[in-house]
Amino acid sequence: MTRTVYLNGTYLPETEARVSIFDRGFLMADGVYEVTSVLGGRLIDFSGHLIRLQRSLDELGISNPLTSDEWLAAHRELVAVNKITDGMVYLQVTRGNPGDRDFAWGEGVAPTVVLFTQDKPGLADNPQALTGLRVISIPDIRWGRRDIKTVQLLYPSMAKMMAKKAGVDDAWFVEDGNVTEGTSNNVYIVKGNKIITRPLSNDILHGITRAAVLRFAKEAQFEIEERLFTVEEAKAADEAFTTSASAFVMPVVEIDGAAIGTGKPGRVAPRLREIYLDEMRKAAI
Repeated sequence: MTRTVYLNGTYLPETEARVSIFDRGFLMADGVYEVTSVLGGRLIDFSGHLIRLQRSLDELGISNPLTSDEWLAAHRELVAVNKITDGMVYLQVTRGNPGDRDFAWGEGVAPTVVLFTQDKPGLADNPQALTGLRVISIPDIRWGRRDIKTVQLLYPSMAKMMAKKAGVDDAWFVEDGNVTEGTSNNVYIVKGNKIITRPLSNDILHGITRAAVLRFAKEAQFEIEERLFTVEEAKAADEAFTTSASAFVMPVVEIDGAAIGTGKPGRVAPRLREIYLDEMRKAAI
């Protein structure tokens, strides 16, 4: 089945969508993106993604091409026309096509806007939520503004392939001895009733799922400690987990070959996953 996609105000078959070779997203990775999950045909935490989109655009000095209502209408139209029950809507905004390649950019160039869906039946029923993820640690050599959700994803992609080659599920980045985040997720360790995660800064993405999960965790009487932690601390933790918009809350049971806790998902991550999915389904639009 050919998907219908959105390109600069027009809905068209994916086979007919065209972006200029001079678009700065293609030439310079000069653009940002968001991914919103869809469960039961409805959008999960949509307003949070729009708020972060605006922040990313502001940080790069790119004008927001659509209003909040227009973004919502485009998402809903693509979900409907592509018959998405469970899946994702990807949006990307680049600085656009200035007409030629140049490191500097001029004024008055219209941003390029792309949206498409991904059909993921049973998105919330990932069997790995029952078994947990295994990860490796690797040096974090990304640029210094990881808080901006740009399309500069080469190193995270390479890290995913490093993990695959090592026979595990994912990789955690480490900088100055401390864990920053996963390739496409925020990371946490658990000690007793305390959830430990790196504080927000330019060093990590300000996760929309992160914010919701920490809010729910506090309501569930967990103690939250936002601080740096090492790989060795992770190995000695009772549990570990990740959060992301498409995988929600996922237990992590091994890092660099060492079992975390019992080597199986503990009580905290599964409970937070259950709470998150329940609350997000109720609030979906």
